[in-house]
Amino acid sequence: MTRFRIDIPQEQLDDLNRRLDATRWTDADPDAGWRQGIPIEYTRELVDYWRNTYDWRAQEARLNSFPQFRTEIDGHNLHFIHVRSAEPGAVALLLTHGWPGSIVEFLEVIGPLTDPVAHGGKAEDAFHVVVPTIPGYGFSGPAVGWSTVRAAKAWAELMHRLGYDRYVAHGEDTGAAITRQLAVIDAEHLVAMHLTMIASATVTPETADLDNPAERRALELAQRAQYELGAYAMLQASRPQTLSYALADSPVGQLAWIVERFKDWTDSADAPEDAVDRDAMLTNVMIYWLNATAGSSARYYYEGAATWGAPEPDTDVPVAVAVMPHDLGIPVRRIAERNHNIVRWTEFERGGHFAAMEEPDLVIDDLRESFREYRD
Repeated sequence: MTRFRIDIPQEQLDDLNRRLDATRWTDADPDAGWRQGIPIEYTRELVDYWRNTYDWRAQEARLNSFPQFRTEIDGHNLHFIHVRSAEPGAVALLLTHGWPGSIVEFLEVIGPLTDPVAHGGKAEDAFHVVVPTIPGYGFSGPAVGWSTVRAAKAWAELMHRLGYDRYVAHGEDTGAAITRQLAVIDAEHLVAMHLTMIASATVTPETADLDNPAERRALELAQRAQYELGAYAMLQASRPQTLSYALADSPVGQLAWIVERFKDWTDSADAPEDAVDRDAMLTNVMIYWLNATAGSSARYYYEGAATWGAPEPDTDVPVAVAVMPHDLGIPVRRIAERNHNIVRWTEFERGGHFAAMEEPDLVIDDLRESFREYRD
């Protein structure tokens, strides 16, 4: 286990700027808005900001303010943030991002979780926080042959190496799937989990109770995700390699592929910045670009496609669920209870897919409440 510091060579940043300056722009329907994808006017303005205003070195310094490490697990160098709390009663908390997210999702919650007193909280709510980068993503670097099950096994080994005999975990998107697998693989040590997504608990026309307004809305969201917003998933699940050439070669392509998700999946109105900070969103894009992980992160869809829609194995590990109303899809408790030990179910009035990034205060409070009784 070695200390890690982000230090991107200036040559990489210069290359990015040359590519941005040489962008070959496509044509567009000026009246389409977001209906056909990310609008060209917005994209041009965002790229200009990225090229001339955004400061990677400032963002790099912020990332480096958190202690980071690498350790080899299952043949791969795994990157992670590890911040231990000074409070003696702190419990270990594992936070896992999703796609197209990164460790950036959790930067706003690490301080309040590890040092609650300094952020207006109580000492008894402190956590030791571990934020790993999924192999194939970001500073864990490109990887082949990884799945949510394999990542969960790596997480169990990581927590063992860090000396945490008991811990709790939170996951969003792919991170929720990994956390759910961890509940099966390492139930002896994972004492409770907190999820914002349970893929198998979304409804279909066959399973929805159409007399229930909440389930009707959940079905509408699920059908929109499948028929309007789901092309990205089908492509990544079937031909991730072909996609990767474009995204690894064009920074504007990589930007557009990710930023469109921030518009479609967040609690935003006119632009993603309604829901998330612009610099944070660009830092998330930079992490994909600088590490050339567009293809390897997409391969999780390919590896998991065979089991899409199948119920996960039963688990008795207590689970708290945070339902964000503007997520890509929302779970239904009736269905989730079939194979989950649901101990808390909170339906929020705001927030979307990148929950900890969009609504850090809501997530912090819900994590504290959800795990309060699992500290001993």
